[in-house]
Amino acid sequence: MSLELKQIVKTYADPEGGLQTILNVPEFSLGQGEQVALVGTSGSGKTTLLNVAAGITLPDSGTVMVGGIEITKMLEAVRDRFRSERIGYVFQTFNLLPAFTALENVLLGMSFSSQPANKHLAIELLGRVGLGDRLHYRPGQLSVGQQQRVSVARALAKTPRLLLADEPTANVDGPNQAAVLRLMQESCRENNVTLLLVTHTAEVAKQFTRVERLSDFNLAAPQVASSHTTGAMV
Repeated sequence: MSLELKQIVKTYADPEGGLQTILNVPEFSLGQGEQVALVGTSGSGKTTLLNVAAGITLPDSGTVMVGGIEITKMLEAVRDRFRSERIGYVFQTFNLLPAFTALENVLLGMSFSSQPANKHLAIELLGRVGLGDRLHYRPGQLSVGQQQRVSVARALAKTPRLLLADEPTANVDGPNQAAVLRLMQESCRENNVTLLLVTHTAEVAKQFTRVERLSDFNLAAPQVASSHTTGAMV
């Protein structure tokens, strides 16, 4: 599923009562099945861009097209349904339900899509992120890194057409970081899913053939000395 942002502007009120522009994106797009790493400095608008792309946050102006459908004109309820059925999101803050086990959190995530929950798939994905022995643990009984891995499995379990991931490996240690990244990339490749992954880690970005720096296309981002690359971090 393709993603296209055009003439996106998003502002927030600052403490002094003025407006601060966090996004000013003339154009940014991904083709169907493309895998892209997005890098940028802290506070440069990476998470805001993901939220706009997912329809969680509406821009002040501009259009967001997902699979050729303009989600910025949808009513909120329609947009929420569209997102639950077609977009997977790995949140930096996990957003797991504390009263439910790892397996139940993944199954609940699947229940919001148009396809029936698949317990076998949920168990398989949790096993592939190294949590096969933690299926019945609640988030409070898991480490921060383990919770992050549950959120990755949950996003993949509903077989989205577009996967947005906000620092999905930031809280995961070395071996598990590689496993999580490999699972996301392989799953997206196998199912022709478009992947946009935000990271600040050079080693993660190097695993992508296309790397975009937010400052290269977001006119509101802090400008840093860097050269644009579509192959690897520089």
